[in-house]
Amino acid sequence: MTPRPVLPLACLAFIAARLAVLAVNACTFPRLRPAPPGAPPTPATLLIPMRNEAANVPRFLPGVLDQLDEHTTLLILDDHSTDGTAGLCRALIASHGQHDRAQVLAGADLPPGWGGKAWACAQLADLALQRDALLVFTDADVLWAPGALRAVLAERRRQRVGLLTVLPRPLPLPLGAEVLTPLVDEVVLSWLPFPLLRTRPSLLTTANGQLLLLTPHAYRAAGGHAGVRAAMLEDTTLARHAKAAGLPVGQALGGHLIGVQMYASYWASVRGFAKNAVAVHLGSRALMLALGAAYTLTHTLSFLLPGPLWRLVAACSLLERPLVALLTGRGGRAALRGLALSPLTAPLAWPAYALALRGRVPWKGRLHPEQT
Repeated sequence: MTPRPVLPLACLAFIAARLAVLAVNACTFPRLRPAPPGAPPTPATLLIPMRNEAANVPRFLPGVLDQLDEHTTLLILDDHSTDGTAGLCRALIASHGQHDRAQVLAGADLPPGWGGKAWACAQLADLALQRDALLVFTDADVLWAPGALRAVLAERRRQRVGLLTVLPRPLPLPLGAEVLTPLVDEVVLSWLPFPLLRTRPSLLTTANGQLLLLTPHAYRAAGGHAGVRAAMLEDTTLARHAKAAGLPVGQALGGHLIGVQMYASYWASVRGFAKNAVAVHLGSRALMLALGAAYTLTHTLSFLLPGPLWRLVAACSLLERPLVALLTGRGGRAALRGLALSPLTAPLAWPAYALALRGRVPWKGRLHPEQT
């Protein structure tokens, strides 16, 4: 009796499951679309924590300033930058004539037991809550197209949620950064079907701090950033707290309205992934290594192993990255690059895993409390 080829069949099942989730999300995951004409104005405060973002401010801050109107204000917290971030922000605010709607604040010293971003967001929220308006946290590397904020506010009303998180469309990347950075989208779109995000268990929740909107009630009910002060994934943990408090949580794809430029090089992406790798795998190094090995087998080693089943595994493994690129709105060229880079992704991710195993990955000159 010929033994069954268990391993390649298991690999096919692994890929098929991810492609099935991706298909569900292609049909169900909401996309931002322009707000309908006559949409009611909604007071909102845009909140941006910044630490040494001088390279990003000239490119991305003007798009944020263009969102401001009589119902919208902007608060920027400069977290002890040493590269002139605050001065650049103030100059752009002045050149856009937004003195009365935008403000740059100096952050307080980081208390023990707090992550840097959580502390910066907590300070911003304390000020924003003095105004009865939605809290819209975003990052310095997020690109806001004209009308994007109105679209985000309309999407929150459409989904009727207390917390809405948006997955931005990745902007064109240098080749080195292109290898790992799209994995962020794969984790969201290939692992958790959107319909499960709307169910009650709080563990079935993800969020993206690059754009996170909360009502004041939702923010307080979730415990604010004080409740996630030492969490590596403070965005996802905050969303899980909100869901645990009985509040509906929503997600949307940014499409052509919201983009992001996360990393400028391969090694920057390695450090970024290493910082969050263990937390993304539910705090388990064993799970991280097991899934890393499975991904390596299905997406890389399958090209080297003999037999028709392994050739089928290899062919199927090429589908995921191009489909994710198309779903996030990156277009055909990004899909073709994803096709070419797919077999290289797993081996080039192992330096990030190795760095994560060390447990101490500085980010912007600081170690997170979970790593100390």
